[in-house]
Amino acid sequence: MSALLARRGRGFTLIELLVAIALLGLMALMSWRGLDGMVRAQQQTQQRGDALLVLQAALGQWSTDLDAVLALPHTTPIDWDGQVLRLTRRSSAGGGAGALVVAWSRREVGGTAQWLRWQSPPVATRGDWQSAWDQAAVWARSPGAAERQGEVALLPLTGWQLYYFRGNAWSNPLSSRGAPATPEGVPASTALKPLLLVPDGIRLELDLGTNGALAGRLTQDWVNPLNGGGKS
Repeated sequence: MSALLARRGRGFTLIELLVAIALLGLMALMSWRGLDGMVRAQQQTQQRGDALLVLQAALGQWSTDLDAVLALPHTTPIDWDGQVLRLTRRSSAGGGAGALVVAWSRREVGGTAQWLRWQSPPVATRGDWQSAWDQAAVWARSPGAAERQGEVALLPLTGWQLYYFRGNAWSNPLSSRGAPATPEGVPASTALKPLLLVPDGIRLELDLGTNGALAGRLTQDWVNPLNGGGKS
């Protein structure tokens, strides 16, 4: 009994203290790594949520523009040349606010390829429309300060492609398959009613890449509401 009391009176040895300190340090390190992992996971979830909201807003604007396409006489309601989609749409102001020319394209901005939307001021005459239509084409390729004023960068985009639904099949918009036929001897610019130039549907394919908060390929179909369909 006296030997046990004498051992307790001496307290902990140096080795025992070092072992205890090492265990406490290991527990603290494990706790810090756990907390750091939780913070990183929360940040990634927040980034993904923010990116998803931006994507939903961009796709919502895309559908809104297509739903508002106008087929005015002596104008082009919609046109895709492989790089930019230009369309003539109703002004969101309504009434006598006129029409708008809207363009969608992918171009490098600040070193990153971005999905972009451009919008003209309201146009009330054919001359105004033609000027805005031409400006949209310039904006998509080599914009100046004036063209960039109507530009909004939506989200990073690795690539994109469009398909038209014509003749009961999906095809490249640059293909003549399913396109309305032009009567022989009549200029194409005057032969077709603008409404016939709007396809029955448009398929949008977005390549979101692999490194961002959102990754992979996204597909969204739009159905011309004048054909009795809806969006999907």
